[in-house]
Amino acid sequence: MELGFSACGIAKVAKAASEEAYFDQWIAEGCHAGMKYMENHRDIRLNPEGLVEGARSVISVALNYYPKVLRNPVEPYISYYAYGEDYHGVVKDKLRQLWKAITEYYPSRDKTCGKSDSLPPEARVFTDSAPLLERYWAWKAGLGWIGKNTNLIIPGKGSFFFLGEIVTTLEVDTYDSPQKNRCGSCTRCLDACPTGALEGPRHLNACKCISYLTIEHRGEIPAEQAALLGNRIYGCDTCQVVCPWNRFALPTEIAAFHPSPSLLSLKKDDLKALSREDYNRIFARSAVKRAKYEGLLRTIQYLKD
Repeated sequence: MELGFSACGIAKVAKAASEEAYFDQWIAEGCHAGMKYMENHRDIRLNPEGLVEGARSVISVALNYYPKVLRNPVEPYISYYAYGEDYHGVVKDKLRQLWKAITEYYPSRDKTCGKSDSLPPEARVFTDSAPLLERYWAWKAGLGWIGKNTNLIIPGKGSFFFLGEIVTTLEVDTYDSPQKNRCGSCTRCLDACPTGALEGPRHLNACKCISYLTIEHRGEIPAEQAALLGNRIYGCDTCQVVCPWNRFALPTEIAAFHPSPSLLSLKKDDLKALSREDYNRIFARSAVKRAKYEGLLRTIQYLKD
C-alpha cells in the first residue's frame, strides 16, 4: 500500500487446469484475431514455473489508473489506461521496489525459522510482458473475480487497474483464496459492447473488439466495425464504464498516470492535422505509441466531421 498498490495477494504455483480448455478453444476459434503471439508458449501460459525455474508463488498486485480528470466527451476518445505514462515501466518499477522489501525481510524470517543455510529466493517481475494469465493469477491470489467483460473486478474498487506479478521460488505458509464471482445476473457489459465483441460471459472475440482494432490491429479496420467506432480513436472502455462495480472507482493517486495538459486539450481538428512531430511530443511516454503513428492516423480518418 505504501507503494500505491490497491490490492495484493499470493497464489501457489500450479498448472492453470481450469483455464486450459477455455484457452485452447478461444485460440482454435480464432478469437485472438491477429495476435498470433498468443499461440506461443502455451505450456508457460498455463504454468508460470516455465518463467522461473522452481517457482512456488505468484504475488499479484493491482495499481489504480482511473483518471482524476477526463477528456471532454465530445472530443475523440482515448482509453483511460493511456492517459498517463506507459504503465509497463511504472508497474515494473514498483514491483522491483516491492521485491527489494521482501528480500530485505527474508533473511530475518529465514533466521527465525532456523533455515539460515537455505538459498535466497529468485524472482522475476511482470506486467503484460510475458505469457502469463494475469487475470487468472490475480483471481487465484484473491484480488477479485474475472467478470463477464473479461476484466478482473476488485470488490468495492472496480476494474480500472493495471495488474502486475512477481513469480518467485519463495514459498509462504499461507496462500490466499480465490473470490467468488459477483456479477450475478447483470449483463450490462454484454448489452453495451458497441460491436458485439462480448459474445457471451467471459467470451471476447478480438476480431470485433474496438480496443483490439484501434490498438493492436494492423491494416484497415473492417467496414462493419469501423462504422461503429463513434469517436473512439484509441481503445474503448465501454464494458468497464457501464459495469456497476465501477461506481466505486476512485481517481488514482499515482502521479505518473495523471494526464498531461496537451492530452486533455487535444481536439478533433488537432488530430486531423497531427504531424509525426506532434505525435512524438504529445505521446512521448504514453501507451498510445503501441498503435504507432500510422495506426493512429488510420483510425483518425474514421472520425466524422
